[in-house]
Amino acid sequence: MAINAADVKTLRERTGAGMLDCKKALEEANGDMTKAAELLREKGLAAAAKKGDRVATEGIVESYIHGGGRIGVLVEVNCETDFVAKTDQFRAFVKDIAMQIAAANPKYVAREEVPQSDLDKEREILRNQALNEGKPEKIVDKMVEGRINKFYEENCLMEQAFVKDPDKSITTLLNEKIAAIGEKISIRRFARFELGEGLEKKVDNFVEEVMAQAKL
Repeated sequence: MAINAADVKTLRERTGAGMLDCKKALEEANGDMTKAAELLREKGLAAAAKKGDRVATEGIVESYIHGGGRIGVLVEVNCETDFVAKTDQFRAFVKDIAMQIAAANPKYVAREEVPQSDLDKEREILRNQALNEGKPEKIVDKMVEGRINKFYEENCLMEQAFVKDPDKSITTLLNEKIAAIGEKISIRRFARFELGEGLEKKVDNFVEEVMAQAKL
């Protein structure tokens, strides 16, 4: 069944879980709010959200280098204690995030970071595309918003599909780790470098190589 935004918002306010997780839970529960909340609790996602207001200032800066130095990533992931920062589970998670950034090339951590000017430009492009496709004016704006959500999924790390398990988003992966570890974890910032980026050169599909390696 179709899930409306109002129900997703209500479930988020009730559980504190992420918007995408709330939407998926409602879909799984066929729109039943109580059952959806129970599903979130069972998965540890509601409990993870309750840790959101804690302070996370420990953590690590991880690097990932692919293809003999053709793609490089630095990412900072924070947790609450130095003890957790040193655990294999936390470090493996951060390594996965660095590999995700190398493979999927996000531009932002979360949708809240996307500058309004970039959104306005993207909306204008998408609107013109829809009009050029011959779509009726009255449905163009609705189409544009749907495609903006796709823009977020492609460009915002937290909304991307995890390259090792495309059925879950990075937000879901993060919340699972929070529930398992018992501390607030946050992906703070990252930088991605690709050899020759911005220069005219032969095109190699580095992204496909990284993704293939990530799924091994």
